[in-house]
Order: sequence, then structure tokens, then C-alpha cells
Amino acid sequence: MPAFLDKWKAGLSKTRNSALSHLAVTFGNSEITAETWDELEAIFIQADMGVETTLSILQSLKNSVNDRGITKTKDFFYLVREELISRLDEPETYDPLLHHPDIILFVGVNGSGKTTTAAKLASLYKINGLRVLLAAADTFRSAAIDQLEVWGDRLGIAVISGQPNSDPGAVAFDSVQAALARNYDLLMIDTAGRLHTRYNLMEEIKKIYHVIGKSIEGAPHAVWLVLDATTGQNAFLQAKYFKEAVLVTGIILSKMDTSSRGGMVFAIQKELGLPVLFVGLGEKPEDIIPFNKVSFVDGILADLKVEE
Repeated sequence: MPAFLDKWKAGLSKTRNSALSHLAVTFGNSEITAETWDELEAIFIQADMGVETTLSILQSLKNSVNDRGITKTKDFFYLVREELISRLDEPETYDPLLHHPDIILFVGVNGSGKTTTAAKLASLYKINGLRVLLAAADTFRSAAIDQLEVWGDRLGIAVISGQPNSDPGAVAFDSVQAALARNYDLLMIDTAGRLHTRYNLMEEIKKIYHVIGKSIEGAPHAVWLVLDATTGQNAFLQAKYFKEAVLVTGIILSKMDTSSRGGMVFAIQKELGLPVLFVGLGEKPEDIIPFNKVSFVDGILADLKVEE
């Protein structure tokens, strides 16, 4: 098995081995009955796909079963795989060379893994030959500034930072000016984690967003929301609030390897229409990888044995 498939399989083991492990029983060699649908509904909801998304998937599956004349659950496995893949979008490949510098703003709540994710992606783009600059605009936590600077030293990437409790908008402005003056290809700005339900904190992220836009027309060119995959449907609510506050263009799911709630990817796609761009499948910089819908679905369905 290719290494990247192994990585998906290993990284999604908790989701696969929790609720979705019961699919092995559902895909036996029995007749499809009302109980089959009830079992599938329970499995999907337990995997944090959400009620609305689950019911939509089940209705589509019922239609396909009737249209194709499928009666045995063993023939049902491939139909479910096909349906799940069809529910996900393959994100467009992000091209950081469309602008110079290209500016990405990272947002998310406390503890989502935002700072670490920004650093890992900076490393990825540096490896691909880009000149990358990081900005520590989380001035409310001195530990966040220190964390990004440690990552910068480790990866050989410059970091623009301010004093603790200084104006994060000023740090964002200074980082844009530095990126322009030093001819960087890519500027990645880390912001303070904030509770999505706190009005004043959400207003602060709007201010940073507008400061960047005044510095360079059309910037930031991307706003990536980092969500902790272990929080399941709560992450979906965070995405909803952040999308309303700023123009979020994509989702990054951190800590997927420690989550049993991978089904929330389907809810994000259906109800928010936001692409999942990257997933974190481990601790190392190389463990954050571009999202691939086929690899994701095969990762959560891996090892299921269908009786013949």
C-alpha cells in the first residue's frame, strides 16, 4: 500500500474503530430491511455527521437501492462508499503565487491547534520553494508568540511579532509591510484564538481583516479556519460563526488522528459549503496533508469485511 494511503488509514483509525466499526455488521449477507436503515442512521449520527446530513445521505441511498434493485446488504457497501465520496468536494489546489505577497489569515478558537498548523503549513510551502514569512498577531498570549518563534527557529522561517498585549492589527500591518519590503512570496498571519460566541473578540478579527485589506487591495487572499476535529459538531458551530464574521475560504481539520468524529467533514460540506483543505494526521510537520475525498472515505471504511 502506498505510504500516503497508509497515512490516511492510520490517521483515521479512531473514527473507523468507533461508530463506523459497526458498519461491518450492517454490511453482512442479509436482506436490506427497515432495521438496516435504522442501524445506518445511528452509525452516521454517532460519527458526528449530523442529523440533517445523515437523513439526506440515507434518502439518497434509499433511492439508489430502489433504482438499482439492490436487496442484499453485501452489495450495499460499495453504494455507501460511492455516496459518501459524492458528498465531498475536492478542493481546488491553492496557488500562493497568484499574488505577491500572497496573504493567508489563520483564525479559530483557543486550543484548535491554529499556531502549530500555521507553522506546519509554512514549512510545507518553504519545502516547495517559496519564501515564507510568519506573523504572530496573537498578542494576547505571550506563549503564542513564543510558540510561533520557536517553530520559526526550528524551521528556518522568519517571524514578525509584537509585544504581549500590543495591538494585533498593528502586528498584521507591520507584517504586510515587511513582506512587501523583503519580497516574500507568502505571508501567513496567526491570530488569537477566540470564542466564537464572544462579540468583542469576533469584532477584533474583523479589524485585523480590514487592516490587511487596507494595506493590500484584495487581501487577505485566503482565510483558513482551523478546527479541532475532536470537537465534532461543536466545530461545525464554530465554522458557522466565523464564516459570518469574516470571509472564510477553507477549513483545516487539526488532530484528526486523535478524533473519533471524522463524520463532521460531511456536515461542514453540506451545510456550510466550505472546502476542507488540509487535515492533520500526526504531530510532525509532514503530517498535515492536503484533503483528498477518496482517501478520506477509504480511510474511514478501511478493513471492513463484507461477507460473500
